[in-house]
Amino acid sequence: MSGFSSRRNFLAGLAGSMALAKHVHGAGQEPPSQEDKSQTISLEVTRVNILFTVADKKGRFVNNLAKSDIEVIEAKRKQTVLEFAAESELPLRIAILVDTSNSIRARFRFEIEAAHTFLESVIRKGRDKALIYGFDTEAQLIQDFTDDTELLGSKLRDLRPGGGTALYDAIMAACRDRMMLDQPMHDFRRAMIIIGDGEDNASGHTRDQAMEFAQRTDVVIYAISTNNSGSMVDQTGDHGRGVHMTSEGDKVLQYMTRETGGLTYYPFRAQDLEQDFENIANELRSQYSILFRPEPLKTDGLYHPVEVRIPRRGDLVVRARRGYYALRQ
Repeated sequence: MSGFSSRRNFLAGLAGSMALAKHVHGAGQEPPSQEDKSQTISLEVTRVNILFTVADKKGRFVNNLAKSDIEVIEAKRKQTVLEFAAESELPLRIAILVDTSNSIRARFRFEIEAAHTFLESVIRKGRDKALIYGFDTEAQLIQDFTDDTELLGSKLRDLRPGGGTALYDAIMAACRDRMMLDQPMHDFRRAMIIIGDGEDNASGHTRDQAMEFAQRTDVVIYAISTNNSGSMVDQTGDHGRGVHMTSEGDKVLQYMTRETGGLTYYPFRAQDLEQDFENIANELRSQYSILFRPEPLKTDGLYHPVEVRIPRRGDLVVRARRGYYALRQ
């Protein structure tokens, strides 16, 4: 991705993460230390990087778009796209978050094996890395970033269900403590896959705090729902299969995936789960990236909605995160 301003993005991302860490860390918790605390943080320029996926109405990925096909809209104003690239070759950083609470015990073993198969298919040795968090009453790093898929599989099989559900703490920890480490931010594609029911009864952080960190870390969230109950709604537009029973937890998963540009999947059978993981793997190889400087530039620290669209192709569906957090100057 030649032409990206690496130093500016690193400093801007660092400033944003430091400010956010002060805002959301609980009492007694300290944000990750910086090696050089005397370093001057420049807020001269803001650049926003957005990963997005384009598909036709049959769900087939479209991989032949050009920069001139894309529009970025913020506050009803068309933004200037500075950089545009297909991102199939960028290194992946994948976080697998596994709900190990008692509520997902029924299909736990098969979900673990399907996750391992997915990692074997998508991780490129020496290029991509994945980590594993388990969460029940607390979030726990089970395996740090590695490209060793056998080690990842072994760690997944060591997980045991039991306890409450601290989903939001797991998202926070993965983004804050691990996903932010590789810099510059735009040199990596960051994806998070949540395997769980979307319920949370044990976190010290809120859903909005977790989502803010995910947005600031440029993470695209995918979810594999383990729910089997809820209210009857049609989910055919979100990779459901016909009519799906959607619980309150599913609504949380849908919100997280929708806001970050990912998808929620609802596997009813074993073969559905395998296909869902394969769909995620294919999507990670079929993404685009844009970089733009918001006009007018605001440094208010607030969330700003943004839309990525393809005006001349009404038959295409774009999935991208729906906004970004500006830096605070």
